[in-house]
This record gives sequence, C-alpha cells and structure tokens, in this order.
Amino acid sequence: MLGLLFAAGLAISAACDLEHPSGAPGCTRAAVDALPMNALQTVGTHNSYKMAIAPKEMALIRASAPKEADGLDYSHGPLSGQLADGARQLELDIVNDPAGGLYADPLARRIVRDTTPYDLAPLRGKGFKVMHVPDLDYRSVCPLFTGCLAEIRAWSRAHPDHVPILVLLNLKEDNLKIPGAVKLAAFDAKAMDAVDAEIRSVFLPGELITPDKVQGRYPSLKAAVAAGAWPRLKAARGKVMFALDAPPEQVARYRGARKVLEGRVMFVNVDEASPAAGCITLNEPEALGARIRAAVKAGLIVRTRADADTVEARTDNRAPQAAAFASGAQYVSTDYMRPDPRFGPYQARLPGGGIARRSPAAAGP
Repeated sequence: MLGLLFAAGLAISAACDLEHPSGAPGCTRAAVDALPMNALQTVGTHNSYKMAIAPKEMALIRASAPKEADGLDYSHGPLSGQLADGARQLELDIVNDPAGGLYADPLARRIVRDTTPYDLAPLRGKGFKVMHVPDLDYRSVCPLFTGCLAEIRAWSRAHPDHVPILVLLNLKEDNLKIPGAVKLAAFDAKAMDAVDAEIRSVFLPGELITPDKVQGRYPSLKAAVAAGAWPRLKAARGKVMFALDAPPEQVARYRGARKVLEGRVMFVNVDEASPAAGCITLNEPEALGARIRAAVKAGLIVRTRADADTVEARTDNRAPQAAAFASGAQYVSTDYMRPDPRFGPYQARLPGGGIARRSPAAAGP
C-alpha cells in the first residue's frame, strides 16, 4: 500500500508548492491533498526560541571557550515570524522547574553585571521554561513553554491550510561543570506526564497528530507507518505534531511500561526497528543519507539538519543542505532561513521555492 501512496506522488509536479497548490496541471489541490503527509518536504528552524547572547556575556564565554562561543552565536525572531516565513518545523529546549525560580538568576549575567534588557520575571513561576543553556544562553523569544505553545497555536489557527507543523522537544538535564552553575531538575516520570499535560492544556485533541491517531488498529506505530497510515494532507492541514528528540534513557522514561506510545502526545526518536518508530531524527545528512532515504521509504518521518554550530554559515558551505534535501527527509532544519549579514550569504530554503514540496524519496520505489 505504501508504494501505491508514494506512486501517487508522481502525478505532482516537482515545482508544486504543497501548501499553496497553483491549480495548474500537476499541482491541483485535490491531487496534493490526496498525498500522505509523509510525502512532503519542508524547512524548519533549529533552537527556534533562541535569542542572541548579550554582548558582555558572550565576551565572557568567548574568553574561555572561543569555539563554543562561535557555535552559540546565532539567534531567531519570534516563532510566529518564523512560521510566517515558511518554517514548518520548530524546536524547543525545555528545562524542568517544578518549584519555580530555579533559573531566574543566571550566573553569566551576575558575573559580568550585565544590564542588557531581558525580562526575568517569567522565570520565577512554576512550570517548564524554554532556554538553551541555563546560566549562559538563557534568553528566549518565549521563556515559558506554554507561551511558546500558545503562540504556535494562535498562528496555526489563523492559517488553517498550513501543512503539518512538527515541534521537536529537547529535555535539558545536563549540568554545566562550572562553579556556581545551577543544578538542573531531572525529567522523572511525573515531569514527563507534565510535559504532555502542558501541551494538552494549549492544544485541543483535534488540533494534534498523535502516535495513537496514526497507529490506529495496527499492532505498532512502526507497522502503521509501513502500511501508509499517516493522514492525507487534506486531514493534516492546520495540525501540529510533537516529537521528543531525546537520548534512549529519556525516551524510556517517557514511554514507561507502554508497549508503544499509548496515550502519549509525542512521537519519540528511536531506532527504526522499534515498535515506536514513527518520527525520528537523523541529523547528519551527508553521513546518514542512505539511512534517511531508507527510513523515509519505510514510511517514517525524518528530521535532519542543513547546518550546525554556525560552521556552514561562516564558510557558505551548502553541501550538507544539498545532502539533506536530496535525502528526502521531510523536515530539514536550519539556523539560517535568512542570511546572517555578519557571516555572508548562506541560507537554507526549499529548492525551487515555496513552503513544501514532494519529498524526493517519496517519488518512487
């Protein structure tokens, strides 16, 4: 069945924007909407919430770790602006703050006595916070997890024809080996339940694509996606899906005693052979291109990266993004949907323009 669904994509022009079909032959709304949602390819952003580090704090980091400072020297605007610019995948890093205030007095800010404006008040309450590295790279366009979610939902509801948005979550537990740095709260079973609860507190059930909805009556999520069970684009438009991009020990805590992902909101990053395999992350498109193509052909949705740590932007190296798009991965993440004028012309946009196209890996057997 999966082969037949992919073969249907052959009728869609390679230049057709799946979000805004032109109506021309090979790009009609009816033909596009009949595609399964895993037949698309689109662009998203990495660490989508991240603001620039304040100058004095960046100087502090650069003095002791210049290479790491280079890798942190990027930023994004508001989530709604990224979505308006065509991003259909966002990434949020969250920290657990069950009592509130754990991350409200960043170490770097205290050391340099930085006065660059930033409202720390949202960090004083209970609940998950969104930041890259507590104490060092803590500035976020939406510091509260529920605030980020509300912004995504508001944009989605205002643009109900968008192709499905993938939101990746990283759960931060690694502590900085710096004297005086905060000790991060762990994501135990209670916290894992709370992540799902915060998502469900913002999004209604009908606005989400969840593992249970895709699995249906199949014995596993892996079996469902292999059989072509992803929703067609017509049904997936205007919806959001969440994926936990986490190491095996966090995935195990999130799954608990479940056979697959029963009742969970998020898909999980697992080996392709796992019964819970549905949406996975393979971030090295040049080294893992063959594996990505195989995963896409097996029905999985894959997120990969076009660039990382500002390296490609500084040298205008577009080979990794070319490999990412050629791999067929459905969601290709970048820090540069727009160039950073400090570095040069580098950017990563969908080949041929538009918001979403047919994935090259979905074009044939």
